[in-house]
Amino acid sequence: MDQKSDLDRLREWLGTYPGYDLAANMLVDYLDSIPGSKSLRPGGLVEISRNEDILGNVTVSNQYNFGLYIAVAKSPGDGAGAAYNADWVLDFQRWVQQQSITHRAPTFGNIDQQQERIKAQNGELYDTDQDGVGLYIVALSAEFKEKYEVI
Repeated sequence: MDQKSDLDRLREWLGTYPGYDLAANMLVDYLDSIPGSKSLRPGGLVEISRNEDILGNVTVSNQYNFGLYIAVAKSPGDGAGAAYNADWVLDFQRWVQQQSITHRAPTFGNIDQQQERIKAQNGELYDTDQDGVGLYIVALSAEFKEKYEVI
């Protein structure tokens, strides 16, 4: 039976954001410098803590990290366009928070899934080019727990 990877489930969930079609043509680890391009860049897994019980079972607190990159039209001196893009970034971050709080975001651990948290932070204009393309980035992180039992 095929099971979706954590990356696939995250991409699928991002596609449910109502403020922008994030799912269409989202690349992984690569971004075209064309307005409307999107890329999800995995930043790896961080082990936050590890605890072992007296039976040898281990509970690990983990965090996935991702960068969501979006290329948009960004003309120099266009204050209205800049405000629109900034509003979009803030709205997206609030949507991620709401989805996490209401347990609509994907879960990745095998225990305490109601305690899992996905965050979107530090959304900002990352770069611009001479062709009028702005690159925005939002840092995504997912905190979850895994329990490994010894037999």
